[in-house]
Amino acid sequence: MDAKLSSVLSALNSVVLGKEHQVKLALSCLLAKGHLLIEDLPGMGKTTLSHALANVLGLQYQRIQFTSDMLPADIVGGSIYQKDEKTQQAGFVFHPGPVFSQVVLADEINRATPKTQSALLEAMEERQVSIDGQTHVLPQPFFVIATQNPISQSGTFTLPESQLDRFLMRIELGYPNAKAERALLEGKSNKAMNLPVLMNESQLSAYQQKVASITASASLIDYVQKLVTKTREHPQLRYGLSPRAALALLNTAKSWALLHGRDHVLPDDVQDVFRFVAQHRLEDALVDNKMDICADIIQNVSVL
Repeated sequence: MDAKLSSVLSALNSVVLGKEHQVKLALSCLLAKGHLLIEDLPGMGKTTLSHALANVLGLQYQRIQFTSDMLPADIVGGSIYQKDEKTQQAGFVFHPGPVFSQVVLADEINRATPKTQSALLEAMEERQVSIDGQTHVLPQPFFVIATQNPISQSGTFTLPESQLDRFLMRIELGYPNAKAERALLEGKSNKAMNLPVLMNESQLSAYQQKVASITASASLIDYVQKLVTKTREHPQLRYGLSPRAALALLNTAKSWALLHGRDHVLPDDVQDVFRFVAQHRLEDALVDNKMDICADIIQNVSVL
């Protein structure tokens, strides 16, 4: 693995203990220019991971706490009628909301109503927001890291399919192992705010360009298409993965290959990330919700 990327992962793993695989997936998502959804119980380190990612990459960071009474303007901002103190002329002035940052933590996103959740749709897809007929470009790079609590908890709203599809990847942190939890209790973990900046914006952009240049052979693309087609034909699914999801799978596999020091994608890369790219796009389509659909699809699609 590249030394710079290795140092970034080491720094992140000093904050989020015992979750090396999930940390690598999160970094992979950001290198692929995607947005990350972290689903888990409160107190598992979701916010800590997002803050650590922003700090170690030296990016502007804003946290938005989603609540049931939040409005779209609380996220994107709005125009306020005011008088300019210098010119003494009055007019509407746009005041940007917290979404105008490079890393935006949408904390407990599913505690807001669908109307408020939808305020992020244009921002996540187009990297811009439209307000009062004016388009405002968001800072670059632009990453949304959203956390959500299990839908079984009180005060939560189900994320609509269109919102879920904007997230390149969904991961879960889960409980730490005994060794990691002991280290946490003994105060041996670093604080996210104390992490050094190990990468600047130009270096991050260069790595993202490297991801785009990772080679995917014709046979590898055939394999991706087979997996996607299988989701559309699977008897236990009402509908399958979209073309956007197919692109997401390929791009994530490329970033995963980069993190493992390769300039080309292997079928193993696709298999390693398939669950995290596909599962949240397919869960609502399951006829039998007890089925591990991603494992079943990988098992029944040949590589060759």
